[in-house]
Amino acid sequence: MLVTRIGGPTVLVELESWRILIDPTFDPPGRRYAFALGTSSVKTAGPALTPDEIGPVDLVLVSHDHHADNLDARGRSMLSSAGRVLTTASGARRLSLPHASGLRTGESTLLAGVGRADLQVTATPCRHGPPLSRPLVGDVIGFAIRVAGRPDVALWVSGDTVLTPALHRLVQVLTVDVAIVNAGGVQFGLTGPFRYTMTGSDAVRLIGELRPRVAIPAHYDGWSHFRDGPDGMRAAVRDAPADVRDLIRWLPDGVPVEV
Repeated sequence: MLVTRIGGPTVLVELESWRILIDPTFDPPGRRYAFALGTSSVKTAGPALTPDEIGPVDLVLVSHDHHADNLDARGRSMLSSAGRVLTTASGARRLSLPHASGLRTGESTLLAGVGRADLQVTATPCRHGPPLSRPLVGDVIGFAIRVAGRPDVALWVSGDTVLTPALHRLVQVLTVDVAIVNAGGVQFGLTGPFRYTMTGSDAVRLIGELRPRVAIPAHYDGWSHFRDGPDGMRAAVRDAPADVRDLIRWLPDGVPVEV
């Protein structure tokens, strides 16, 4: 598997001749984006690669379409050129693209690979905020990808989520090769102490429970609403038990890495 960190949540994965792009964000830095209840965030870092530099994409996974830090204007514009787009059921309706399909948590779809292995993609649970916040923050999913004929999960993408009982239960039953785990510890001044994504210490705890072969931190930098941010992520990895720390792989920007 080749994995290329592009920035924020955006990662390119090359698996079994499939080119899979996760949460495309390609806008330049400096713009402020509005979220719910008057909250907002400024993008502070741009992508390491442009869509043209990435080239053709077979599958785009959009954990949720309604927050610009997971799908921005330039990311949205490249969806039409992708082979397939998978997102939430509500997101697929909003995107209204003929090749976009929606999944609810627990649902799966089979992607036929012509001349390559089929992929099964299953939506995994996310809660993008405190209890009862779903009407405000909207639907979010993660993704578990299995290669046809193999029982284990080749790639798991956490999506934007806090730690929840459903997530703890999930990682107890998954056997995962490569996990991409979002963190950042999102908070807004207007909503006080409430968090909307995992902190670095949360992510490390989850990785310790999951025990993938490789864990890749993602979506922990590049935005002003990350209160835990890169310092929190790196401190959590530094302080983790050695057997957990050894699972975690930091990726350079824009360079394909074999994992």
